[in-house]
Amino acid sequence: MGIMEAVWPITALYFGPAAVWMYWRYGRPNSRRWLRQHQLDRPPDKPKWATTAIGVSHCGAGCTLGDIIAEFAVFALGVELLGRALLPEYIGDYVAALALGILFQYYAIAPMRGLGFRDGMVAAAKADVLSLTAFEVGLFGWMAVMSFVLFPASPLHPDTAAYWFLMQIGMIIGFATAWPANVWLIRRGIKEAM
Repeated sequence: MGIMEAVWPITALYFGPAAVWMYWRYGRPNSRRWLRQHQLDRPPDKPKWATTAIGVSHCGAGCTLGDIIAEFAVFALGVELLGRALLPEYIGDYVAALALGILFQYYAIAPMRGLGFRDGMVAAAKADVLSLTAFEVGLFGWMAVMSFVLFPASPLHPDTAAYWFLMQIGMIIGFATAWPANVWLIRRGIKEAM
């Protein structure tokens, strides 16, 4: 599935070496090239935890890309509410992440199920809204703690390395909070096992 070639490097932005290891261990064996080189018709079986991790990574890639775009847009436009950019960032992050997440999910589900555009988008939304929301809850919760508890006097801004380091931690927390939703979605057949 071609969309995964974008998912892996995006996941590496916040999960670093762990994402690289997952790609080499479980991602590459799913590629057409790897299958041809090893003269296989289908990828080797993988443990359920790896299937779930790949599903969460897929969701997390849309979230991460949406968050990066929205964070810089809110910062560049100087949008604030109650003297902070946090709420506009949350709104922008969620909207951008949802749009990109559903698009990523569409490119995974539609080809696998042979769906047209409309049915593919509906299936993608069903598969991604819960997962993406769970991911963002973890990330947003972490950033709220950082903003209101640890750094209340000096708002965090996306033009600093510290901000993006904290966002990386938040995305890892989001990965953890999205895990149960992905287990449920995959088990119910709403989200494809990848």
